[in-house]
Amino acid sequence: METKEAFRIAVQSLWANKLRSVLTLLGVVIGVASVIAVVTLVNGANVYVASKVNVYGADVFTISKQPSFTANYNDYLRFQKRKVLSLDDYRAIQAECKHCLQVGALQATTGKIVYGTQSSTDTQVRGYTSQMAEMQNLPVIEGRDITQADEDHASHIALIGSDIEENLLRGEDPIGKEIRVDGVPYTVVGLGEKQGKTLGQSQDNWVAVPITAFQKTYGTAKTVTIYAKGGSGAALEAASDEGRQIMRSRRHDRPGEPDSFTLETSDTLVGLWKQISGGFEAVAVAIAAISLVVGGIVIMNIMLVSVTERTREIGVRKALGAKPSDILMQFLLESATMAMVGGLIGVLAGVGVAQIVTVLLGFPSSLAIWSIFAGLFVATATGIFFGVYPARKAAQLDPIVALRSEF
Repeated sequence: METKEAFRIAVQSLWANKLRSVLTLLGVVIGVASVIAVVTLVNGANVYVASKVNVYGADVFTISKQPSFTANYNDYLRFQKRKVLSLDDYRAIQAECKHCLQVGALQATTGKIVYGTQSSTDTQVRGYTSQMAEMQNLPVIEGRDITQADEDHASHIALIGSDIEENLLRGEDPIGKEIRVDGVPYTVVGLGEKQGKTLGQSQDNWVAVPITAFQKTYGTAKTVTIYAKGGSGAALEAASDEGRQIMRSRRHDRPGEPDSFTLETSDTLVGLWKQISGGFEAVAVAIAAISLVVGGIVIMNIMLVSVTERTREIGVRKALGAKPSDILMQFLLESATMAMVGGLIGVLAGVGVAQIVTVLLGFPSSLAIWSIFAGLFVATATGIFFGVYPARKAAQLDPIVALRSEF
């Protein structure tokens, strides 16, 4: 029997029992869909994190009180006990790090912004040094940036995100307008470029003021995050090593003891995130494995039923000269086709679920082409693996006994 003819017969058999075929496919569909959906969402998150981290550039490292991502609660508690970083630490890095091309610092909190009768209560208030907007690749599209003079004099001037312009100023020219940040008046001197949403949360709901003015309002107890640009490759390594030594000296870290602060590069942040996202993928693979095993068992049972129902047909085929290999191929193709169709439905369902999550929650998604082929391959392989036993049973039937069957 030619492969094409065997495939045609397999499709006809599946089509003749539509409801049974659909119910049989559920396990395979759920397994493949879960993998495709999770891989698509995790891949989207990986792309997003990499792009956002790289906004600062591959030549930037940060020094902070604790890591950006903390997966262990005990580690989180340990990091919380560390001493905060101060503006003096920032100024020490700025003055002493010879390999650093540019150094900036920021602090942040959440505050209430008021303009006229309009207000916002969940706005991120940032304290910037004069270099930070540039180091964060946040272009000022109207007005001007925060300058060193603003920082030196703790000037009451502010940069705003597009959400503040749209929701509070309602389309008015923002430059020169006075807003109140937690009750303190600031004059708007610049408007930042629109950044959009991430995970359903706007990235444009912020106000930035000189870090010295920020500390006059909120005090110096909040930790400072230091950003330093050190060049690429070996230059970044030399700059980060120098920054680490300066900080260890200032914080009196003894030789052999771990750092009492966290130094991260873009590669560090992306690597940490991939470790976390790898856990989600592992869970998805485990769920898919269980679903595929269940689906494979169901396929095997249905194929055994099919062999029993078609015993007489098998006898007729053998009587007309069909070889055991022809019967084996026919039933293997039937189970493989069934599983492959389930895989196709699972791929479409998985992509659909990922897109719905993206639309409703703003969670980034990015379809990995390899996951489609992997899902189809694994589904088909499952069908073949669990179809071997029923196919062999059909191939080994005695034609005389098969012809006597009453089915």
